[in-house]
Formats: sequence, C-alpha cells, structure tokens
Amino acid sequence: MAKVLVVYCSLSGNTKAAAEAVAAGAREAGARVAVKTGAEAVPEDLTACDAVALGSYDAFSYMGGGLKDFLDRAFYPTQGQVQDKPYAAFLTHGGGGKAAGSIEEVAKAFRLKPVCAPVLVKNRPEGGAVAELKALGARLAAAAGK
Repeated sequence: MAKVLVVYCSLSGNTKAAAEAVAAGAREAGARVAVKTGAEAVPEDLTACDAVALGSYDAFSYMGGGLKDFLDRAFYPTQGQVQDKPYAAFLTHGGGGKAAGSIEEVAKAFRLKPVCAPVLVKNRPEGGAVAELKALGARLAAAAGK
C-alpha cells in the first residue's frame, strides 16, 4: 500500500482543513496517509513516504514559515533520496495565491516530480475546492502506487 505524506502549515485553520481534504482523497484512493504540520514533520517522514503533498497559506506571496522550516530542515538530510518522488502543492489565500510558486521552486531543488498543478483555495475550502483537494490526494495516491 502506497504511503502519502501531507505536510502543511496553517494559522487560521484554512490550510489545515485543506490538508485534511487532501488526506481524505488519498485515503479514499487506497493510500496510507500521514498528516503532519511542518513543525511536527522530520526528514525521515519525507524519505519514508512514496509521495508528498506540501500545503501552506499565502504569506506575503511566499509559503508560510512552518512549511519552509520543514523544507529547510529536510533538504540536506534527504539529498539523493527523494529525487523523482511525486509531489503536489496546495495553497490557501485571501486573494493573492502567488505563494504556490515558492513551493514549486523549493520542490524543484529537492528534485521532486509534480503530479499536477497546485490547487489554490481562496479562504476556507468548501464545495468544489474540497473536491479539487480530494482529487489532488487521489492523484498523489495513484502516483505513489506506480
């Protein structure tokens, strides 16, 4: 069974809700899922998973500090171990949504392989946004199982 890691940071709870939707989609697609905040996640979580979802709020057009901290701590310990690992990004925002680019740039440095375009959610995920986030989770689960 494929293992999907969902790492996120959230201040208002919007990104946490988005992370839970991604996790639900991956579980519904048959994956084992670990959901952790950036502060909780350790480099070994990244090496132990088959695919990873990276989520944040938009912090002045950059990813939030909790996710950035995890990626900073994980970069050197995981070099050469996560190349071509499937990943996807999701972002909550109040109107900007540009922070997804920062997640994509750091993922390139890790040499992670994108499975789909980032999912951008304005404010708290509801309705169609939840469906998009679940679909992202399902795509990750499928990519992890290959």
